[in-house]
Amino acid sequence: MIFVETRLAGAYTVDIDRREDNRGHFARVFCGDEFSAYGLNFSVAQASLSFNAKRGTLRGLHFQYPPAAETKYVRCVKGAVFDVIVDLRPESSTYLEHLSVHLSAENGRGLYIPKRFAHGFVTLEENTELSYLIGASHAPNAEGGLRYDDPMLGVEWPLAVHVISERDTAWKPIVEIERQLKSRMSFNEAAYG
Repeated sequence: MIFVETRLAGAYTVDIDRREDNRGHFARVFCGDEFSAYGLNFSVAQASLSFNAKRGTLRGLHFQYPPAAETKYVRCVKGAVFDVIVDLRPESSTYLEHLSVHLSAENGRGLYIPKRFAHGFVTLEENTELSYLIGASHAPNAEGGLRYDDPMLGVEWPLAVHVISERDTAWKPIVEIERQLKSRMSFNEAAYG
């Protein structure tokens, strides 16, 4: 696997190193030892699959508050997405900055998302599937989200959103929740060991 740290510290793109022959190709998509070599001590607590029937389906921008904050490793296994992460670490020099990555079954790229980041995507093709490895179990009482169209983020989505949940349109603008967001997302040594 080929790890490249993004401009948002701790977030990595992970490209596969395909071994090709007359049968097709084989590639490792996850190896705990290789992740550890980059300081990413990632243990999987949950694996999930997101199927999206329509092009222009948007999910996100989701996160969990500490102490239930999640690390995620996402890969597109069918179709393609425009994937977005947002740094929610108040002490970070890139706080509230976002990064977008094109993930597709064709390019095989994965994205490692650290704790205290929001994550979302819009599908670029019909019948798109994402595979998630998640470092913490889902905690409904710790759920949070940002509006995909929040002007403070300035994400330039590549196409119009055609399908979105009511929950994802109901997230409050950052200007209304930033004080609480900063307080709840602040680094707490007891929560992160």
